[in-house]
Amino acid sequence: MANLKQDNLHIQQLEIELPDKKYFTIGEVVKICQLKSHVLRYWEQVFPQLEPSKRRGRRYYQHDDLELVLEIKSLLHEQGFTIPGAKARLAKKNNAVLPEVGVNPNQDSVISILQTMQKELQEFKAYIAKRF
Repeated sequence: MANLKQDNLHIQQLEIELPDKKYFTIGEVVKICQLKSHVLRYWEQVFPQLEPSKRRGRRYYQHDDLELVLEIKSLLHEQGFTIPGAKARLAKKNNAVLPEVGVNPNQDSVISILQTMQKELQEFKAYIAKRF
């Protein structure tokens, strides 16, 4: 790491130094982002935007992936979002179309979103029960 250039990544009021390299292993990502590896693997299942490249069964993350992980961490741990809320925020940020409550929402789409949220919460509950 002696000759590595450093990038400054500013997420919220937290400044994190990222080594100037193209790919990061899961071990490096969890160390940089201060997470547990099982949490990161779970987030890969829940957040479709988080898709590290995989070669020979190993995950390789790029700078954009690290920025996304840090954003997800901020939404969940610092800003108090739920997983469905964080997914909605990220989807809205990526210009995905979500119905807004209070603007004549289609009842079927609202019910669909609520059913999806319920399913995700049940999956998360099962995941937590299995892990702990």
